[in-house]
Amino acid sequence: MADKEFGYTAWGMDWVRLAEPLRQTRPEPLLPRARSIARNHGVRATVEGRVVRAHIHRGGQASVAHLEVAPLPGQAVAAIAEVIPDPTLLTDETHRALVTAGVRPAPELAAVDCSCSARTERCVHVLATLYDMARQVDENPRLALEVRGYFEAAHGDPEISAEQPRWTPINTLDPARYFTS
Repeated sequence: MADKEFGYTAWGMDWVRLAEPLRQTRPEPLLPRARSIARNHGVRATVEGRVVRAHIHRGGQASVAHLEVAPLPGQAVAAIAEVIPDPTLLTDETHRALVTAGVRPAPELAAVDCSCSARTERCVHVLATLYDMARQVDENPRLALEVRGYFEAAHGDPEISAEQPRWTPINTLDPARYFTS
C-alpha cells in the first residue's frame, strides 16, 4: 500500500489540500468518513468542462454533489503554455516548474452544492468528492488542467475571456425590455 492513499502526486495533492487545508486549526471530524467513502468506491464523479458532478452512495443514502471549478486566468494559460510546451505528460517536476514560474495550478472552487441535508459547503459528500478527484488526478494529471479549462482556453480565441459571469446582476436588467417579448 502506498504511503499516501490520495494525493501521491503534486497534482492530486492540490485536490487533497481543498479537503485538508493547511491553515485549518482544528481536526475535521468528517475527513475519515469522507476518505472511507472515496476509498470504497462510493463516489461516481464525472467531469464535464469545469463542473464535477458526483453521485455518492453510502449505505441506503444517496446524494449528489456539484463542484464548479474556477477557470484559469488568461495570464496563467499563457504562462502554462510557456512552461509546459507539451502537456501530454505531466509530472511532479512540471508541477514544480509551474509553481516556480509563479503559476498556481491548484484548483479553486467557484461554487459548491450538495443535495444532502447538511446545508454546508464542507459536508461529507463534498469532501468525499474532493478525495475522489484527487485519486482521478493522481491517475491522470492532465485532468487537473482540463477541469480548470486550460485546453479550451489555450486552443480557443485569445480575445474571448475564459471566465463567463455565473449570474446576471439584477441592476443590469431593464424591466421595460425584460417583461416584453
